[in-house]
Amino acid sequence: MSYKITRRNEAVTYEAPGHFDVRTTRLHDVGDVNSGIVTMGLSHFLPGGKTTYGANTKETIYYVVDGQMYIESEVDTPNEVKTTLYAGDSYHCGPNTKKSVLNNGATACQMLVVLITPPEA
Repeated sequence: MSYKITRRNEAVTYEAPGHFDVRTTRLHDVGDVNSGIVTMGLSHFLPGGKTTYGANTKETIYYVVDGQMYIESEVDTPNEVKTTLYAGDSYHCGPNTKKSVLNNGATACQMLVVLITPPEA
């Protein structure tokens, strides 16, 4: 398959490890297109919803669609990023970057999550 369209009622919900008070939906996965490397989802964080501090092996992009999200991230030890992202803001990091997010707002936050699988060495 060379393309995939996901209608809003076709998004797949799943339980993401290390996520609390979050509804995660998968819109696209690496197997959806030929030689795909992108996974994309839309996460809905309740106020106080969060992830544990940790890393994954993928390049990561967060885009806040609605609401706000506090993010903590290592950049180059001992430097860290600690900031709140608002609707329209994004965050991009490389593979194996430790990070966590927390909805520190009073309303639900919708965040688009894009994960890019690095090429094999």
